[in-house]
Amino acid sequence: MLRVLAVDDEKPLLEELLYLLRSDPRVLSAEGASDATEALRRITRALESGPDGADVIDVVFLDIHMAGLTGLDIARLLAGFARPPLIVFVTAHEGFAVQAFDLKAVDYVLKPVRPERLAEAVRRAWAQSGRSGEQPPAATPEPVPGVPAARAAVPEGPGVPVAAVPDRAPDRAPDQIAVELGGVTRFVAIADITYVEAQGDYARLHTDEGTSHLVRIPLATLEERWAARGFVRIHRRHLVALARIDELRLDAGTTTVRVGTAELQVSRRHTRELRDLLMRQAMS
Repeated sequence: MLRVLAVDDEKPLLEELLYLLRSDPRVLSAEGASDATEALRRITRALESGPDGADVIDVVFLDIHMAGLTGLDIARLLAGFARPPLIVFVTAHEGFAVQAFDLKAVDYVLKPVRPERLAEAVRRAWAQSGRSGEQPPAATPEPVPGVPAARAAVPEGPGVPVAAVPDRAPDRAPDQIAVELGGVTRFVAIADITYVEAQGDYARLHTDEGTSHLVRIPLATLEERWAARGFVRIHRRHLVALARIDELRLDAGTTTVRVGTAELQVSRRHTRELRDLLMRQAMS
């Protein structure tokens, strides 16, 4: 079975990745590192312990954009060792794939991470690790608060319980949305959400506390559900709570809004409608 290290300097994403990795029956252990320095320290200790040592790492799931050394820098350093761990890059950026595979990466997984796509990356690492002759135990889904046991036991994708898919967790009340992190379902008040960012088939909810949550719900679905709550589409990537817009700015033909500390671009097709809505809101 695989011993895994996941490296990401965004704590929520790291926790989500670790949860999914630990749900895979081919993974014996999955530990996390929140920066390149910690990752290199753990990997160096693993290499020094040898292939049968207690600290061995078979695969590193590695973010690319991090403070200090990037994931590509770490992979280049590891390439100098005789028996480096396998590398799977997990990133929001498509543009580094060529460099990644030049560094002998096993796989290149785009964020937001889909459970079935991560399971395929684990399968590829399993096949290359030399451990594929071992028989992994059957996966036992963990109970998830708020999700009936019968549903939690039905697999979706290799080794991934349905409960791991955030948009299938039930909302507790119309004023809240269920989000899932590390196997725990939490409820976020819609009134606390300032804007929503599209990330593929997922959406990232940004709150007024500066936190964010990833849910597997398309932005178009949230736009329809939350229109009556004052959320408006300003761009193909962004849905914003109208009452949370602090500033509308037009500069050299480009329109942006400020929502807290975030500055978001408004597409041309939405500019006029947004201005009208803000004017009506100011006059009411």
